[in-house]
Amino acid sequence: MLTTTAPPRFLAALGTALLALSLAACGQHEQTKAQPPAGGGDPARGQLLIQQYGCQSCHSIPGMKGPKGVVGPPLDRLALRTFIGGKVPNTPANMIQWLQNPQSFDPGNAMPNIGVTAADARDITTFLFTLH
Repeated sequence: MLTTTAPPRFLAALGTALLALSLAACGQHEQTKAQPPAGGGDPARGQLLIQQYGCQSCHSIPGMKGPKGVVGPPLDRLALRTFIGGKVPNTPANMIQWLQNPQSFDPGNAMPNIGVTAADARDITTFLFTLH
């Protein structure tokens, strides 16, 4: 059996370092939890709104029941994409505007203006940005 003895000062320093690392990790976890969701809306409401607006009739959307549309792109992993519609940077602010009036970004694209309100667009965006 191999045993080692470490000086008490080393053990105390090691314990202090481990405690500091643990507290830092907890602090980072708490910061992550406290950050508002992308878009600033309610993701649960956004998921319901997607069904109400019938988005799944053109898009396949993870976790959604009903049709799995193929007219528009699938919306899985949307939060990881660089662009919206291949045209504008994928940011929550741009997504909110896109949902309200996609033709203003790219006239003639296949996504129709379906009358999404600003509040609804914020909630839908917040849900879409949960799709990693």
